[in-house]
Amino acid sequence: MCGMEIWINPACSKCRSAISLLDAEGADYTVRRYLEDVPSAAEIREVLTRLGLEPWDITRTQEAAAKELGLKDWARDEASRDRWITALAEHPKLIQRPIITADDGTAVVARSDEAVRDALSR
Repeated sequence: MCGMEIWINPACSKCRSAISLLDAEGADYTVRRYLEDVPSAAEIREVLTRLGLEPWDITRTQEAAAKELGLKDWARDEASRDRWITALAEHPKLIQRPIITADDGTAVVARSDEAVRDALSR
C-alpha cells in the first residue's frame, strides 16, 4: 500500500470518518489540515489534474464565502478556471473535503467509505 496524504477539516464528520477507516485499514498516511496549511494555487491545480476534475467540481458552493463571491453565477469554462482556483486558494473552506492523494499520482474526494476504500485499493 502506498503512502497517502489526506486533506481534512477536523470539524468535518466525513473527514473524521475517512480517518477512522484509514486507521482501521492500517493505512500509511499523513494529515494535512488544509484550513491551517492552505494549499497554493499550484497545489490545487495538481490535485485537480490527479482527480480528473475541474475546480467547480470540488467547490463547496453552499459556504458563506461562496455566496459572498457569487460563485453560482461564475462561468464554468476553461477561461474561468484560474478564477475558480484562485478563489479556492484564497478561501480554503470552499474546497470539498476530505481529499486523499496517493504517492502513485492518484487522488479521490473521499466523502464516502467507498471512495476511501477506492483510495486504499490503488
